[in-house]
Amino acid sequence: MPSDHTLDLFPTRPARRTDPHAPLAERMRPRSFEEMIGQVGLVGEGSALRAMIQGGEIPSLLFWGPPGSGKTTLAWLLASTPDTRMEALSAVIAGVKEIRAAVEGARRTALRTLLFIDEIHRLNRAQQDVLLPHVEAGTVTLIGATTENPSFTVNAPLLSRCRVLTLNPLSSDDIEALLARAASDFDRGLGASRIEPAPESLRAIADFAQGDARKALGLLEAATALHRQKAGATSLLAPETVREAAGQKLLLYDRDREEHYNVISALIKSLRASDPDAGLYYLARMLASGEDPLFVARRLLIFASEDIGNADPQALPLALATHQAVERLGMPEARIPLAQATTYLACAPKSNAAYAALGRAEAAVERTGSAAVPLHLRNAPTALSRELGYGEGYDYPHDQPDAFVARANRPDSVPNEAWYQPTQRGAEKAMADQLAQWRARRDRESKG
Repeated sequence: MPSDHTLDLFPTRPARRTDPHAPLAERMRPRSFEEMIGQVGLVGEGSALRAMIQGGEIPSLLFWGPPGSGKTTLAWLLASTPDTRMEALSAVIAGVKEIRAAVEGARRTALRTLLFIDEIHRLNRAQQDVLLPHVEAGTVTLIGATTENPSFTVNAPLLSRCRVLTLNPLSSDDIEALLARAASDFDRGLGASRIEPAPESLRAIADFAQGDARKALGLLEAATALHRQKAGATSLLAPETVREAAGQKLLLYDRDREEHYNVISALIKSLRASDPDAGLYYLARMLASGEDPLFVARRLLIFASEDIGNADPQALPLALATHQAVERLGMPEARIPLAQATTYLACAPKSNAAYAALGRAEAAVERTGSAAVPLHLRNAPTALSRELGYGEGYDYPHDQPDAFVARANRPDSVPNEAWYQPTQRGAEKAMADQLAQWRARRDRESKG
């Protein structure tokens, strides 16, 4: 049984010895729960994992999450609790022989043995069957790490004996905090190099990493090494060096800062200019940088109404259908309807007439205030309202030969201005011609 010292939730000793020549991501692996950045729902105050450790018990667990989210780190932190040892295997190279050897090692010790299997989804059925009785008997406590949904990759009997804990990708802020710590850490990090990453460099690495801490730290280490090689280099690590170290065009993009708004602005203005190729470029750039596809779909939905409007009445339904498709598909398939909508909207006839007309109407409301609604347009649900003349003289359009009523409908104090000015483009051209006739008839009626 674990000793009372198990209640020490945040051990300060290293979970294992770190090779000073190991990659930066390995050297910076958190040594305590307090050092962890991100995954607050798992390791924060009141979390399930923290409560389990506090209770002195570690059940068999499956950590499910994307690469670089902290699965292996959590396993080693659990192994650092008192009276506990770790047997670590990788499912990529381990077979039945290695599993049995690990179980035999657990039998020979009085300590609780955590059998950590990285990429456990790669174990075949036979290997999982060998493992099952030893997990059932408590000979080992299974700690598995997987990037795949365990309900599809782990046998049901083994899955039923494990608790699945889900990890999320680290946020950009979490990644930037992790990079800043590594850059300034003199003991395990890059502090001795005295190279300071520019804020834009940290942001670029975080965007490149897409929530993967290992990927982010690897790029920071590579960029710092490249920075040292450059003759006359300053102490500031520039974004250009980061891009060069990445070995590819590292996209300068962020979800909530200036470049985010620059690129989405470029997409909308390209569509407005009827340039589908430029629109596809900015769409591809955003998606490659990890932009939320639903954000793009919402912007296309606004564009369809604001910039196309009645010139192509099918634009808005198409944009709405695109939003629904993106919501249901998710990435990477969502990029396909987004590309369809982008090209359609770029090639559609443009009109902001309805949007501009609303602005003119809003200005009139600002000038005239709550002008009285004409009596013939008022609702008359009661005898009193009818006695007051509500609804009197209303002409029902469907009773007219051409379903048109020439009578003015605006309050007398509101100027009789033509706010809606349809263009001569697309479907709006026919609307403009019809509206000109109606306005002429209404003008004659008012003058008569």
